[in-house]
Amino acid sequence: MSGLARKIFIALLVSSSLAVVARADQGDYPIKADDGEIIANHKISSDLEARIEKLPNVVVAANPNGKVTLYEFYDLNCPYCRRASADIDTLVKSNANLRLVLVPFPVLGIPSILAARIEYAVVKLATPDQFYKFHRLVYQGRGVIDDKRAFEAAKQIGLDPQKVFDLANSESFAGDMKQHLQLGDALGIQATPGLVIRGVSFVGYPGKKALAGVVAAAQKCGQVMCGK
Repeated sequence: MSGLARKIFIALLVSSSLAVVARADQGDYPIKADDGEIIANHKISSDLEARIEKLPNVVVAANPNGKVTLYEFYDLNCPYCRRASADIDTLVKSNANLRLVLVPFPVLGIPSILAARIEYAVVKLATPDQFYKFHRLVYQGRGVIDDKRAFEAAKQIGLDPQKVFDLANSESFAGDMKQHLQLGDALGIQATPGLVIRGVSFVGYPGKKALAGVVAAAQKCGQVMCGK
């Protein structure tokens, strides 16, 4: 990536972050995270939620016929996203009604942006099942996840290295990433992971138990909290 491209991407990230900080809230629903604190959340319109699936490079990663959709906006270098990924994997494997849609959201610096370039290439070359395998694989191990580490994971799932390299350097990447950041801003996602389910945007990760409760409520009564 050229020095100019890096400056442009950093400017996009900063402008997005400043826009969403002002939209923090205490929660439209009094849902407690696993640590006992109310997890920040707010209602969003159905039209805004529907825009997520129109983004370039989103993947229906698990249970495509599930009745309840969980959208996860994540950064590969977010430690909470790493933990959430493992917990969500357990949920989707145990619940055929939970449909998982992954939304790359590289907001934590240059390594994340470089890794996202590889991710976007994998989206175009892989099946949804392969992408999910890549997603889980790239989180293994410790340390910073950059383009080199993501590239190795792409090779491990059997993708052609040259095709990955070529697509990762596509000029369309900047425009694609901008769309992801702008929609994340509109959804009020100020931290990763950002989760969207049944017309509610959650800022940050509530924890395994709390998330399972939200999913269970969505299945039971069509809302993230029954009786509200």
